[in-house]
Amino acid sequence: MSNPSLLILPGDGIGPEVMVEVRKVINWFGAKRGLKFDVSEDLVGGAAYDAHGTPLTDETMEKAQSVDAVLLGAVGGPKYDVLDFSVKPERGLLRLRKEMDLYANLRPAQCFDALADFSSLKKDVVAGLDIMIIRELTSGIYFGEPRGIVQEGNERVGINTQRYTESEIDRVARSAFELARKRNNKVCSMEKANVMESGVLWREVVQKVHDEDYPDVELSHMYADAGAMQLCRWPKQFDVIVTDNLFGDLLSDAAAMLTGSLGMLPSASLGAPMANGRPKALYEPVHGSAPDIAGQGKANPIACILSFAMALRYSFDQGEEATRLEQAVEKVLADGLRTADLLGEEGAQPVTTAEMGDAIVAALDAGL
Repeated sequence: MSNPSLLILPGDGIGPEVMVEVRKVINWFGAKRGLKFDVSEDLVGGAAYDAHGTPLTDETMEKAQSVDAVLLGAVGGPKYDVLDFSVKPERGLLRLRKEMDLYANLRPAQCFDALADFSSLKKDVVAGLDIMIIRELTSGIYFGEPRGIVQEGNERVGINTQRYTESEIDRVARSAFELARKRNNKVCSMEKANVMESGVLWREVVQKVHDEDYPDVELSHMYADAGAMQLCRWPKQFDVIVTDNLFGDLLSDAAAMLTGSLGMLPSASLGAPMANGRPKALYEPVHGSAPDIAGQGKANPIACILSFAMALRYSFDQGEEATRLEQAVEKVLADGLRTADLLGEEGAQPVTTAEMGDAIVAALDAGL
Protein backbone atom coordinates (compact mmCIF):
# COMPACT_ATOMS: atom_id res chain seq x y z
CA MET A 1 0.00 0.00 0.00
CA SER A 2 1.45 3.36 -1.04
CA ASN A 3 2.04 6.21 1.37
CA PRO A 4 -0.39 9.15 1.34
CA SER A 5 0.81 11.91 -0.98
CA LEU A 6 1.42 15.53 -0.02
CA LEU A 7 2.31 18.41 -2.36
CA ILE A 8 4.16 21.27 -0.66
CA LEU A 9 3.94 24.74 -2.21
CA PRO A 10 6.09 27.07 -0.04
CA GLY A 11 5.30 30.19 -2.07
CA ASP A 12 6.72 33.61 -1.27
CA GLY A 13 8.07 35.70 1.59
CA ILE A 14 8.17 33.72 4.83
CA GLY A 15 6.45 30.75 3.17
CA PRO A 16 9.67 28.81 2.46
CA GLU A 17 11.00 29.47 6.00
CA VAL A 18 7.95 28.20 7.84
CA MET A 19 7.68 25.22 5.49
CA VAL A 20 11.18 24.10 6.51
CA GLU A 21 9.85 23.72 10.05
CA VAL A 22 6.82 21.77 8.84
CA ARG A 23 9.15 19.37 7.06
CA LYS A 24 10.91 18.74 10.40
CA VAL A 25 7.55 17.74 11.86
CA ILE A 26 6.66 15.57 8.85
CA ASN A 27 10.02 13.81 9.13
CA TRP A 28 9.46 13.25 12.85
CA PHE A 29 6.14 11.51 12.25
CA GLY A 30 7.80 9.31 9.65
CA ALA A 31 10.75 8.39 11.87
CA LYS A 32 9.02 8.11 15.25
CA ARG A 33 5.41 7.20 14.45
CA GLY A 34 5.80 5.24 11.21
CA LEU A 35 3.54 7.76 9.48
CA LYS A 36 5.28 8.29 6.16
CA PHE A 37 4.22 10.56 3.31
CA ASP A 38 5.24 10.79 -0.33
CA VAL A 39 6.20 14.48 -0.36
CA SER A 40 6.76 16.52 -3.50
CA GLU A 41 7.39 20.25 -3.82
CA ASP A 42 6.65 22.88 -6.45
CA LEU A 43 6.20 26.62 -7.01
CA VAL A 44 3.20 28.90 -6.58
CA GLY A 45 2.59 32.64 -6.49
CA GLY A 46 5.41 35.08 -7.14
CA ALA A 47 7.99 32.30 -7.08
CA ALA A 48 6.17 30.55 -9.93
CA TYR A 49 5.83 33.83 -11.84
CA ASP A 50 9.56 34.48 -11.52
CA ALA A 51 10.36 31.02 -12.88
CA HIS A 52 7.59 30.49 -15.42
CA GLY A 53 5.75 33.78 -16.02
CA THR A 54 2.58 32.48 -14.38
CA PRO A 55 1.54 32.17 -10.71
CA LEU A 56 0.59 28.52 -11.23
CA THR A 57 1.62 26.27 -14.10
CA ASP A 58 -0.73 23.70 -15.60
CA GLU A 59 1.69 20.99 -14.49
CA THR A 60 1.53 22.10 -10.86
CA MET A 61 -2.25 22.30 -11.08
CA GLU A 62 -2.31 18.69 -12.32
CA LYS A 63 -0.13 17.62 -9.38
CA ALA A 64 -2.48 19.37 -6.94
CA GLN A 65 -5.43 17.49 -8.43
CA SER A 66 -3.70 14.12 -8.07
CA VAL A 67 -2.30 14.20 -4.51
CA ASP A 68 -4.12 13.48 -1.26
CA ALA A 69 -3.48 16.97 0.12
CA VAL A 70 -1.73 20.24 -0.71
CA LEU A 71 0.14 22.28 1.92
CA LEU A 72 0.75 25.91 0.95
CA GLY A 73 2.90 28.55 2.67
CA ALA A 74 1.99 32.07 1.51
CA VAL A 75 1.90 34.09 -1.72
CA GLY A 76 2.49 37.68 -2.74
CA GLY A 77 4.69 40.64 -1.99
CA PRO A 78 5.14 44.28 -3.03
CA LYS A 79 7.52 43.40 -5.87
CA TYR A 80 4.53 41.88 -7.69
CA ASP A 81 2.14 44.82 -7.22
CA VAL A 82 2.95 46.13 -10.69
CA LEU A 83 1.89 42.92 -12.43
CA ASP A 84 -1.32 42.64 -14.40
CA PHE A 85 -4.21 41.36 -12.28
CA SER A 86 -4.33 38.12 -14.26
CA VAL A 87 -0.82 37.07 -13.19
CA LYS A 88 -0.62 38.42 -9.64
CA PRO A 89 0.58 35.79 -7.13
CA GLU A 90 -2.85 35.54 -5.51
CA ARG A 91 -4.33 34.29 -8.78
CA GLY A 92 -2.39 31.07 -8.30
CA LEU A 93 -4.07 30.44 -4.96
CA LEU A 94 -7.50 31.34 -6.34
CA ARG A 95 -6.98 28.95 -9.25
CA LEU A 96 -6.13 26.11 -6.86
CA ARG A 97 -9.27 26.77 -4.85
CA LYS A 98 -11.52 27.07 -7.89
CA GLU A 99 -10.26 24.18 -10.03
CA MET A 100 -10.00 21.81 -7.06
CA ASP A 101 -13.54 22.97 -6.13
CA LEU A 102 -12.54 23.56 -2.52
CA TYR A 103 -15.88 24.93 -1.43
CA ALA A 104 -15.58 24.67 2.36
CA ASN A 105 -12.92 26.78 4.08
CA LEU A 106 -12.36 25.80 7.73
CA ARG A 107 -10.88 28.59 9.83
CA PRO A 108 -10.45 27.69 13.51
CA ALA A 109 -10.03 30.43 16.10
CA GLN A 110 -8.46 28.82 19.13
CA CYS A 111 -6.88 30.73 21.98
CA PHE A 112 -4.13 28.82 23.77
CA ASP A 113 -4.14 29.58 27.49
CA ALA A 114 -0.52 30.77 27.34
CA LEU A 115 -1.50 33.46 24.82
CA ALA A 116 -4.76 34.73 26.29
CA ASP A 117 -3.12 38.01 27.31
CA PHE A 118 -2.14 38.74 23.69
CA SER A 119 -5.74 39.27 22.62
CA SER A 120 -7.05 42.83 22.59
CA LEU A 121 -10.10 41.52 24.45
CA LYS A 122 -10.19 40.74 28.16
CA LYS A 123 -8.65 37.44 29.15
CA ASP A 124 -11.89 35.95 30.48
CA VAL A 125 -13.56 36.66 27.12
CA VAL A 126 -11.03 34.71 25.05
CA ALA A 127 -9.35 32.20 27.39
CA GLY A 128 -10.28 28.72 26.21
CA LEU A 129 -11.86 30.00 22.99
CA ASP A 130 -12.30 27.24 20.39
CA ILE A 131 -14.62 28.05 17.49
CA MET A 132 -14.67 27.09 13.82
CA ILE A 133 -15.77 29.34 10.96
CA ILE A 134 -16.75 27.56 7.75
CA ARG A 135 -16.61 29.93 4.80
CA GLU A 136 -18.05 29.05 1.40
CA LEU A 137 -15.02 29.48 -0.84
CA THR A 138 -15.77 29.04 -4.53
CA SER A 139 -18.82 31.16 -5.25
CA GLY A 140 -20.46 34.37 -4.06
CA ILE A 141 -19.34 37.88 -4.85
CA TYR A 142 -15.70 36.95 -5.53
CA PHE A 143 -16.68 34.80 -8.50
CA GLY A 144 -20.13 36.00 -9.60
CA GLU A 145 -20.79 37.40 -13.06
CA PRO A 146 -21.11 40.06 -14.37
CA ARG A 147 -18.05 41.68 -12.88
CA GLY A 148 -15.51 44.27 -13.93
CA ILE A 149 -15.01 48.00 -14.37
CA VAL A 150 -17.12 49.54 -17.14
CA GLN A 151 -17.71 53.00 -18.53
CA GLU A 152 -21.16 54.48 -17.97
CA GLY A 153 -21.48 57.96 -19.39
CA ASN A 154 -18.62 60.07 -18.13
CA GLU A 155 -17.57 57.84 -15.21
CA ARG A 156 -16.40 54.34 -14.52
CA VAL A 157 -18.44 51.82 -12.52
CA GLY A 158 -17.09 48.82 -10.58
CA ILE A 159 -19.36 45.78 -10.68
CA ASN A 160 -19.34 42.59 -8.63
CA THR A 161 -22.23 40.16 -8.41
CA GLN A 162 -23.29 38.17 -5.35
CA ARG A 163 -24.62 34.87 -6.67
CA TYR A 164 -25.43 31.57 -4.99
CA THR A 165 -27.22 28.44 -6.16
CA GLU A 166 -29.16 26.20 -3.82
CA SER A 167 -26.68 23.35 -4.34
CA GLU A 168 -23.71 25.58 -3.43
CA ILE A 169 -25.37 26.59 -0.17
CA ASP A 170 -26.55 23.04 0.51
CA ARG A 171 -23.11 21.44 0.36
CA VAL A 172 -21.34 23.96 2.60
CA ALA A 173 -24.21 23.76 5.09
CA ARG A 174 -23.78 19.99 5.24
CA SER A 175 -20.06 20.46 5.90
CA ALA A 176 -20.94 22.69 8.85
CA PHE A 177 -23.49 20.30 10.33
CA GLU A 178 -21.19 17.29 9.93
CA LEU A 179 -18.35 19.12 11.67
CA ALA A 180 -20.64 20.36 14.44
CA ARG A 181 -21.60 16.75 15.21
CA LYS A 182 -17.92 16.10 15.99
CA ARG A 183 -17.67 19.20 18.20
CA ASN A 184 -20.39 20.75 20.38
CA ASN A 185 -23.32 20.13 18.02
CA LYS A 186 -24.14 23.79 17.43
CA VAL A 187 -24.21 25.83 14.20
CA CYS A 188 -24.85 29.54 13.67
CA SER A 189 -25.51 30.54 10.06
CA MET A 190 -24.73 34.16 9.18
CA GLU A 191 -25.94 36.21 6.19
CA LYS A 192 -27.78 39.48 5.45
CA ALA A 193 -31.26 38.18 4.73
CA ASN A 194 -32.70 41.54 5.77
CA VAL A 195 -31.24 43.36 2.73
CA MET A 196 -29.94 40.71 0.26
CA GLU A 197 -31.95 38.18 -1.75
CA SER A 198 -28.95 35.85 -1.72
CA GLY A 199 -29.13 36.03 2.07
CA VAL A 200 -32.81 35.06 2.00
CA LEU A 201 -32.01 32.01 -0.12
CA TRP A 202 -29.02 31.17 2.09
CA ARG A 203 -31.18 31.13 5.23
CA GLU A 204 -33.93 29.08 3.57
CA VAL A 205 -31.55 26.41 2.26
CA VAL A 206 -29.56 26.09 5.51
CA GLN A 207 -32.81 25.70 7.45
CA LYS A 208 -34.11 23.09 4.98
CA VAL A 209 -30.89 21.02 5.19
CA HIS A 210 -31.08 21.19 8.98
CA ASP A 211 -34.74 20.21 9.23
CA GLU A 212 -34.47 17.30 6.81
CA ASP A 213 -31.12 15.76 7.75
CA TYR A 214 -29.60 17.34 10.88
CA PRO A 215 -32.42 18.04 13.35
CA ASP A 216 -30.14 16.88 16.20
CA VAL A 217 -27.82 19.86 15.66
CA GLU A 218 -28.75 23.14 17.29
CA LEU A 219 -29.17 25.78 14.55
CA SER A 220 -29.44 29.54 14.87
CA HIS A 221 -29.40 32.35 12.31
CA MET A 222 -27.76 35.75 12.69
CA TYR A 223 -27.18 38.74 10.47
CA ALA A 224 -23.47 38.91 9.62
CA ASP A 225 -22.97 42.42 11.01
CA ALA A 226 -24.56 41.38 14.30
CA GLY A 227 -22.32 38.30 14.19
CA ALA A 228 -19.24 40.50 13.97
CA MET A 229 -20.43 42.41 17.03
CA GLN A 230 -21.12 39.20 18.96
CA LEU A 231 -17.67 37.80 18.06
CA CYS A 232 -16.18 40.79 19.83
CA ARG A 233 -18.66 40.79 22.71
CA TRP A 234 -18.70 37.11 23.73
CA PRO A 235 -17.13 34.77 21.12
CA LYS A 236 -17.46 31.65 23.27
CA GLN A 237 -21.21 31.61 22.59
CA PHE A 238 -20.37 30.09 19.18
CA ASP A 239 -19.19 26.65 18.14
CA VAL A 240 -19.43 26.38 14.33
CA ILE A 241 -20.26 29.43 12.22
CA VAL A 242 -21.17 28.91 8.54
CA THR A 243 -21.34 31.83 6.16
CA ASP A 244 -20.73 32.96 2.59
CA ASN A 245 -17.49 33.88 0.86
CA LEU A 246 -17.40 37.61 1.56
CA PHE A 247 -18.73 37.53 5.11
CA GLY A 248 -16.57 34.52 5.87
CA ASP A 249 -13.48 36.41 4.73
CA LEU A 250 -14.30 39.32 7.05
CA LEU A 251 -15.56 37.35 10.05
CA SER A 252 -12.71 34.83 10.08
CA ASP A 253 -10.10 37.60 10.04
CA ALA A 254 -11.89 39.32 12.91
CA ALA A 255 -12.03 36.05 14.83
CA ALA A 256 -8.36 35.47 14.11
CA MET A 257 -7.36 38.53 16.08
CA LEU A 258 -9.32 37.34 19.12
CA THR A 259 -6.52 34.81 19.57
CA GLY A 260 -3.74 37.40 19.66
CA SER A 261 -1.72 36.66 16.53
CA LEU A 262 -2.34 35.74 12.90
CA GLY A 263 0.89 33.77 13.14
CA MET A 264 -0.95 31.16 15.19
CA LEU A 265 -3.87 30.28 12.93
CA PRO A 266 -4.17 27.46 10.38
CA SER A 267 -6.88 26.81 7.80
CA ALA A 268 -8.21 24.00 5.64
CA SER A 269 -10.06 24.19 2.33
CA LEU A 270 -11.99 21.02 1.54
CA GLY A 271 -13.86 19.77 -1.51
CA ALA A 272 -15.75 16.71 -2.64
CA PRO A 273 -14.40 13.23 -1.83
CA MET A 274 -11.96 11.66 -4.30
CA ALA A 275 -12.01 8.02 -5.39
CA ASN A 276 -10.13 7.02 -2.22
CA GLY A 277 -12.76 8.69 -0.05
CA ARG A 278 -10.52 11.56 1.04
CA PRO A 279 -11.73 15.07 0.30
CA LYS A 280 -9.72 17.20 -2.07
CA ALA A 281 -7.87 19.47 0.31
CA LEU A 282 -5.53 22.43 0.60
CA TYR A 283 -4.07 23.51 3.94
CA GLU A 284 -2.47 26.89 4.58
CA PRO A 285 -1.71 29.31 7.41
CA VAL A 286 -3.96 32.35 7.66
CA HIS A 287 -1.06 34.79 7.73
CA GLY A 288 0.35 36.45 4.61
CA SER A 289 3.82 36.32 3.10
CA ALA A 290 5.21 39.06 5.42
CA PRO A 291 8.01 40.08 3.05
CA ASP A 292 9.25 42.68 5.54
CA ILE A 293 10.59 39.93 7.82
CA ALA A 294 11.41 37.25 5.24
CA GLY A 295 14.81 35.66 5.69
CA GLN A 296 15.35 37.11 9.16
CA GLY A 297 14.33 34.14 11.31
CA LYS A 298 11.46 36.13 12.81
CA ALA A 299 8.54 34.28 11.26
CA ASN A 300 6.24 32.20 13.45
CA PRO A 301 5.95 28.68 11.95
CA ILE A 302 3.15 27.56 14.26
CA ALA A 303 0.25 28.41 11.92
CA CYS A 304 1.80 26.35 9.14
CA ILE A 305 2.60 23.50 11.53
CA LEU A 306 -0.98 23.54 12.80
CA SER A 307 -2.16 23.51 9.18
CA PHE A 308 -0.33 20.18 8.86
CA ALA A 309 -2.13 19.06 12.03
CA MET A 310 -5.42 19.84 10.27
CA ALA A 311 -4.23 17.74 7.31
CA LEU A 312 -3.54 14.85 9.68
CA ARG A 313 -7.07 15.15 11.04
CA TYR A 314 -9.16 15.86 7.92
CA SER A 315 -7.23 14.23 5.05
CA PHE A 316 -5.34 11.36 6.65
CA ASP A 317 -7.73 10.20 9.41
CA GLN A 318 -5.02 10.66 12.02
CA GLY A 319 -6.96 12.58 14.65
CA GLU A 320 -4.88 11.25 17.56
CA GLU A 321 -1.65 12.28 15.85
CA ALA A 322 -3.11 15.71 15.09
CA THR A 323 -3.91 16.11 18.78
CA ARG A 324 -0.38 14.97 19.65
CA LEU A 325 1.04 17.77 17.47
CA GLU A 326 -1.35 20.39 18.85
CA GLN A 327 -0.39 19.42 22.39
CA ALA A 328 3.30 19.78 21.53
CA VAL A 329 2.63 23.32 20.29
CA GLU A 330 0.69 24.08 23.46
CA LYS A 331 3.55 22.80 25.63
CA VAL A 332 6.14 24.95 23.86
CA LEU A 333 3.98 28.03 24.33
CA ALA A 334 3.34 27.17 27.98
CA ASP A 335 7.12 26.95 28.44
CA GLY A 336 7.34 30.59 27.37
CA LEU A 337 8.98 30.25 23.95
CA ARG A 338 8.00 33.13 21.68
CA THR A 339 8.79 34.18 18.13
CA ALA A 340 8.99 37.90 17.37
CA ASP A 341 5.24 38.33 16.83
CA LEU A 342 4.52 37.08 20.36
CA LEU A 343 7.14 38.95 22.38
CA GLY A 344 6.13 41.49 24.99
CA GLU A 345 5.30 39.55 28.13
CA GLU A 346 7.67 39.32 31.06
CA GLY A 347 9.69 36.11 31.15
CA ALA A 348 9.16 35.27 27.48
CA GLN A 349 12.03 33.42 25.83
CA PRO A 350 12.73 34.82 22.33
CA VAL A 351 13.35 32.16 19.69
CA THR A 352 13.95 32.15 15.96
CA THR A 353 11.77 30.41 13.39
CA ALA A 354 14.10 27.40 13.35
CA GLU A 355 14.35 27.26 17.14
CA MET A 356 10.56 27.21 17.44
CA GLY A 357 10.40 24.29 15.00
CA ASP A 358 13.12 22.43 16.90
CA ALA A 359 11.31 23.03 20.19
CA ILE A 360 8.05 21.59 18.83
CA VAL A 361 9.88 18.48 17.59
CA ALA A 362 11.52 18.16 21.03
CA ALA A 363 8.09 18.44 22.65
CA LEU A 364 6.84 15.67 20.36
CA ASP A 365 9.75 13.53 21.50
CA ALA A 366 9.01 14.29 25.14
CA GLY A 367 5.41 13.25 24.65
CA LEU A 368 6.24 9.73 23.48
